[in-house]
Amino acid sequence: QGQLVQSGGGLVQAGGSLRLSCAAPRSAYSINSMGWYRQAPGEQREIVATITKEGRTNYADFVKDRFTISRDNAKKTVNLQMNSLKPEDTAVYYCNMKTTINTYWGQGTRVTVSS
Repeated sequence: QGQLVQSGGGLVQAGGSLRLSCAAPRSAYSINSMGWYRQAPGEQREIVATITKEGRTNYADFVKDRFTISRDNAKKTVNLQMNSLKPEDTAVYYCNMKTTINTYWGQGTRVTVSS
């Protein structure tokens, strides 16, 4: 396994927007699925959104129509645009990438939404 490098996140008021980004190491190749997960305090990690290398996306019901996942296969990056943020979106967000032989995780980025 390797480490993805995340950026973005921070503190925002309810209704605001944030953008998370994630880059794969140079050694990663043939990346299939990319995705974002989150873990709130005292809760289990849950999936937020995924995107295949063909660009097919899937979202958790609680972020549909608010969050948008995108990827750049050439740059080996995945982004998460988060709009209309709610206090319940407060969590540590992790990016994830899967190849046929490896799974990569980011270091986690804290997102805090104040009411």
